[in-house]
Amino acid sequence: MPHLTALSLSTALAYALLAYAYQRLSPVASRRALLCVWVLHLLALLQGLFAEPPRFGFGPALSVTVWLVLTVYALESQLYPQLRVRWGLAGLGTVAMLLAMAFPGQPYPGLRSPWLPLHWALGIACYGLIAAAVVHAWLMQRTEKAMRQGQTDDTTMPLLTLERLTFRFVTAGFVLLTATLLAGGWFSESLNERWVWNHKTIFSVLSWLTVGILLLGRWRLGWRGRTAIRTLYLGAGFLLLGYVGSRFVLEVILHRGG
Repeated sequence: MPHLTALSLSTALAYALLAYAYQRLSPVASRRALLCVWVLHLLALLQGLFAEPPRFGFGPALSVTVWLVLTVYALESQLYPQLRVRWGLAGLGTVAMLLAMAFPGQPYPGLRSPWLPLHWALGIACYGLIAAAVVHAWLMQRTEKAMRQGQTDDTTMPLLTLERLTFRFVTAGFVLLTATLLAGGWFSESLNERWVWNHKTIFSVLSWLTVGILLLGRWRLGWRGRTAIRTLYLGAGFLLLGYVGSRFVLEVILHRGG
């Protein structure tokens, strides 16, 4: 697929250039540049997903997740102009595109169930929302540190606003993670198969429990600050291991597609 390779390389290079030049760009210019790279990334994703046969694995999953995070960030930068494009996000886009090129995943010439695309869509959307929550939690830590050091200015996002946005993404991610697990169970039943407690299922359930405990602690005990952020990082880590980690082991370490 030479067209996909060329488009993916162009997108990775554009992300790298944005990461290099972000400090030299004004907030408006950086948002416009991000929009252009975002469109390139979307085109690369669509070309990969609609290829014949379609392929999917941990590389494309990470690429879609990063694209969703950048989508959220781009929309929020319109609502909160003090948000600037971070070089780390652009750098993450570069890494994600290169990984998707190097590890395009397993081909799926035929789907075993019509529920499988729904399961994929819910899972990837859940990844994106939890990843967006992690990015906002990281911004919360930076803002809190700047406040303690007296380095805040007019371009700093209000801490309470970041906290509110973080937990909105956590809540939405938890709802989608619940739907993903239910869809996975329904998918197994549609194929007359039993629920398999493999490493992917175990890590996904651990993530669901951890994020659920975080929301319960926030509601009943008023969790915030380091306790909430560390619990979020733990839940996100379990979720990352659930699909991306398991596919990485199968595709890269064990060289198996199943």
